[in-house]
Amino acid sequence: MATPLLSIRDLCVSYGNISAVRGISIDVEEGQIVTLIGANGAGKSTTLRAISGLVKQTTGSIKLRDTELTALAPHSIVEAGIAHVPEGRGIFANLTVHENLRLATYCRKDRDKIPEDEERVFSMFPRLKERLWQLGGTLSGGEQQMLAVARALMMRGVIMLLDEPSMGLSPILVQEIFKTIREINKYGTTVLLVEQNVNMALKTASYGYVLQTGEIALQGPSEELADDPAVRAAYLGG
Repeated sequence: MATPLLSIRDLCVSYGNISAVRGISIDVEEGQIVTLIGANGAGKSTTLRAISGLVKQTTGSIKLRDTELTALAPHSIVEAGIAHVPEGRGIFANLTVHENLRLATYCRKDRDKIPEDEERVFSMFPRLKERLWQLGGTLSGGEQQMLAVARALMMRGVIMLLDEPSMGLSPILVQEIFKTIREINKYGTTVLLVEQNVNMALKTASYGYVLQTGEIALQGPSEELADDPAVRAAYLGG
């Protein structure tokens, strides 16, 4: 059996005396979209932050192929191929769209491929090309989310961590963002998605994990989770 692209084993993360993540194990195969769903406070964002090195695990292992990430600093995790779109977007408000995108390429060795990637990003997000010299902070919420995803794409990582990409967006923009996630995946980027919109998350991902109070309550192919009575009752309104 092939080694998963991302493999998490027995991960525990605490904030002081509070256990946010309690011994979870997750696999993400290359080319997959995998989703983590669950209520607020279930440990979803903490899991992504632990993968990126933004919070340190108490115990457990996080491997990208054969590289143990828990021993690395956050900038080294980026260099290893992890691109993280955080909750709240995290764009640089006082930099232009172009500067935000170029900043994401600082650790790339293949400088000659950057213009080509820029064009691909603009074909996905034509609005960003129109606003290239506009400050990030003056964009609408939807445009800022597009910029956050585009910036992660410019890193050319092997896996993208997406934390609540649809938060605060209109229904039309939510559809647009999820269409883009599928497109990104089609181009070859593996995606680990945290999303409150459980219906859209399960339609987009091929596999899912349901987190409850820091533990995995259920896991399986997305279609099976969408049909599970407990998931339907808790997250899908019936």
